[in-house]
Amino acid sequence: MKPSGNILFSGVGGQGILLASEITAYALLATGLDVKKSEVHGMAQRGGSVVANLRYGEKVYSPLIDPGQADFVVAFETMEAVRYLPFMHQKTKVVVNTHKIAPPSVATGKAVYPHAILEELAKLKIATFPVDGFGIARSVGEIRAANLALVGALSSFLPVGEEVFLAVMEERLPRKLAENIAAFKKGRQITAA
Repeated sequence: MKPSGNILFSGVGGQGILLASEITAYALLATGLDVKKSEVHGMAQRGGSVVANLRYGEKVYSPLIDPGQADFVVAFETMEAVRYLPFMHQKTKVVVNTHKIAPPSVATGKAVYPHAILEELAKLKIATFPVDGFGIARSVGEIRAANLALVGALSSFLPVGEEVFLAVMEERLPRKLAENIAAFKKGRQITAA
């Protein structure tokens, strides 16, 4: 029996969510797993929500993840970690970027950005792995590599060797490859320990 799982990627338009889900999908495919992926762009060009569902296993029939069935949630923005709480279960692992992006209601002063989001997840006993994706990206000299730092953190939980991810990145990301690989490895170190 081959391993199976459901990964939900969520964030705000322009954060590289779709590329992150694509790299993950190709790495899983390279190991012989069946993979299905679906994306919802919403108002992505205006900073709106973006979500990608990815399911893998011996045979996958639908790309959509039902509520309570996400084994992994990769939140590219802190508040996105709680937006998809209904999709989590007690064993869900959440990789969350510590970067905060104020939604329009907060930016206009009509709402307040919730504080202590990570602490609330901890109270719910959800395994949460904070990653300073933008800090990692800045440290490697490529700010757009924050998404690959998060993929790196996710990768240590998946049935895919690091070398497979690196091969997929080499094929799919010829520009700034060294920086992207460095961000991936730094992200992976956070969860591999």
